[in-house]
Amino acid sequence: MNRQEQLDKLLAEGDGILQTSAVIAAGVTKPVLYQYIRQNNLEQAAHGIYVSKDAWVDGMYLLHLCCAPAVFSHESALFFHDLTDREPSPYSVSVQRGYSPTRLKADGITVYTVKKELYPIGITSAKTPFGHTVPTYDMERTICDLIRCRNDTEAQTFQDALKRYAKRTDKNLSTLMRYAAQFRVKKVLRQYLEVLL
Repeated sequence: MNRQEQLDKLLAEGDGILQTSAVIAAGVTKPVLYQYIRQNNLEQAAHGIYVSKDAWVDGMYLLHLCCAPAVFSHESALFFHDLTDREPSPYSVSVQRGYSPTRLKADGITVYTVKKELYPIGITSAKTPFGHTVPTYDMERTICDLIRCRNDTEAQTFQDALKRYAKRTDKNLSTLMRYAAQFRVKKVLRQYLEVLL
């Protein structure tokens, strides 16, 4: 297999996305990569990430590749857990305090900054509609995030999410209460749960 075929294969495996790190790991030099990018009119999506013009790009996965520390949260996490009918637009992510969200916000992403000790709580992974795995918060963390930001969330979205969560057989109320204590929303959460459960 020559370098051209090798790069074609990497592009196909990446569903139209080519990462410099994957190319170098495969033993292809940067000059060969840059020549391939020019010949195939690939567009630079972010530093070290190139996209084929005719590719149907998975926006959530691309966001994950561009910003690995970002965890899908709030409305985006509701979508992953089937707690809403709406596809998230714009995407919502959480990052640890100290990470500069300027670039993400410039791209139209809703960014929440979280204290270092709260950031890792409830991180799990989910599949995008295209089948790629990305980090997101679990259902219980997402409910706590919604309660914390209830004034910034559309009332209908907030109420629907709580009702859907209450009906779920896979909900974990003990984890939810533990998270609620850590996020200091236990009292408010109890008020909502008393109505729903």
